[in-house]
Amino acid sequence: MITPQLDYLATLTVLVGTPADIGPTPSGYRRIIPILGGTVDGPGLKGKILPHGADFQLLKSDTLTELEAKYAIETDGGERIYVENYGLRSGSAEDIERLVRGESVDPARIYFRCAPKFTASGKWEWLNSKILVGTGERHPGSVVVNVFVVN
Repeated sequence: MITPQLDYLATLTVLVGTPADIGPTPSGYRRIIPILGGTVDGPGLKGKILPHGADFQLLKSDTLTELEAKYAIETDGGERIYVENYGLRSGSAEDIERLVRGESVDPARIYFRCAPKFTASGKWEWLNSKILVGTGERHPGSVVVNVFVVN
């Protein structure tokens, strides 16, 4: 049996704007959260998050949110990486309600895991053939995602 190893790539600090509430739908309550920029800092990757993109959220219940963020990174070397990040965030109904209102909640009280997919060329093309996983934290005005390569 081969046990996967996780190698820390970087921490993405994503600055987010005011959510646009789409409202109730047959599959849940929809929101779109604009991505305003941010930073990428780690031993494997450094750069900035471009001020384009959004997180398309689906609140499936009062305790579970599906996340689908799409945005781009520009590395310190000027290369661009497209990011599609799918995740789940769950916690008590009270804690999720506080997050939705933009309030602080202790990250230890929230399960926030994701599977980002990076698409790149040139120096960063190797990321296309790797599975990435992450842990997330929602803060007022930002989301922090620690990204690991599964080896």
